[in-house]
Amino acid sequence: MTVCEAQMTLYGLKTCDTCRKAIKALPGVDFVDVRGDGVPAGVLARAHATFGDRLVNTASTTWRGLSEAERARDALALLADHPTLMKRPLIVADDGAMYLGWGKDVQAALLG
Repeated sequence: MTVCEAQMTLYGLKTCDTCRKAIKALPGVDFVDVRGDGVPAGVLARAHATFGDRLVNTASTTWRGLSEAERARDALALLADHPTLMKRPLIVADDGAMYLGWGKDVQAALLG
């Protein structure tokens, strides 16, 4: 079974063009809209342990709207309060592998 055939969950926004491209390329992926459903705390903690500060999208409109005091908060607490701050998409395969974004590296890993 290839990675693309494995069951995966994609955490993102339904209005995000990048997330839509990933969903289209990964048939059968389970989609979770982080704005409405959030990201489970365990998944978020694992993603932060895996990707570190890259998990927070500091180029986002949400980030630009935060005060300096808010930006200085712990990343996990910040992402729990503002899930749209997460870099998207976050893709989690059933085997535990995690992928962040939809760059050529992620596409190559998932699509072959």
